[in-house]
Amino acid sequence: MSDLKQPEISFVETFFCSAFAACFAEFCTIPLDTAKVRLQLQKKTTTEDGVSDPKYRGLLGTVATIAREEGLSALWKGIIAGLHRQCIYGGLRIGLYDPVKSFLVGGDFVGDIPIYHKILAALITGAIAIAVANPTDLVKVRLQAEGKLPSGVPKRYYGTLDAYYTIVRQEGLGALWTGLGPNIARNAIVNAAELASYDQVKQTILKIPGFTDSVLTQLLAGLGAGLFAVCIGSPIDVVKSRMMGDSAYKNTIDCFIKTLKNEGICAFYKGFLPNFSRLGSWNAIMFLTLEQAKKVLIREAYFD
Repeated sequence: MSDLKQPEISFVETFFCSAFAACFAEFCTIPLDTAKVRLQLQKKTTTEDGVSDPKYRGLLGTVATIAREEGLSALWKGIIAGLHRQCIYGGLRIGLYDPVKSFLVGGDFVGDIPIYHKILAALITGAIAIAVANPTDLVKVRLQAEGKLPSGVPKRYYGTLDAYYTIVRQEGLGALWTGLGPNIARNAIVNAAELASYDQVKQTILKIPGFTDSVLTQLLAGLGAGLFAVCIGSPIDVVKSRMMGDSAYKNTIDCFIKTLKNEGICAFYKGFLPNFSRLGSWNAIMFLTLEQAKKVLIREAYFD
């Protein structure tokens, strides 16, 4: 890294770098996200002899089942809505992070910004970003949740745009913001966990002799951010996925209580491994791509 002071980039430039990085990570990891959603939406089933017989078993088992029954392309169900989501959510949550952080500490502040200001800034930007992007998240989950249908049963949606139109026509415009409460809670918390932990893990790694701000450092920090985020956000993520994928729940509290009563506390960590596999790899790819995109944008040569 050069000792020269790096020029700052604008909000618009940060937005586009973030959106590009988030979309690239989304495309690479959405098969794991599809597996995670199927596992989270899977409810307890019993055979005639009372033995539980789940359709999906584990990350690789779920991926294999989906690919075998529905075709390999089914693992990328919801990718268009996912890219819509990342363009809006990914761009806003990171693009707004530095301006909000600076606003919280004041324009005259000098020195290292306290960790609680970083967390608060990330909570705010995560909440704002997902409030805008919630319709794209809803459509993505609905498309991912639809498995192989019996012969003669029509599809619920015939593509991303049709999903938007059908939801508005059948359920009303407000239905696009179904699950907004848990979605705001989940994404605000996960955003805070990701951004704050990425900075902290990266800072810790850089203190180890021999480590520089390299690709390896950014990958390790991204994986650390993903682990921290999924440990905190998994219960909220399960409630969000169930509310968006199943209209049987009245509200967030109703979904939480019914899930806890019928399936126990472990249900809130259903799909934990695929969730971490997805979030860990997603964060590693996203932060690495983001940092490299910024370096290219500010015309700074990167040395590994």
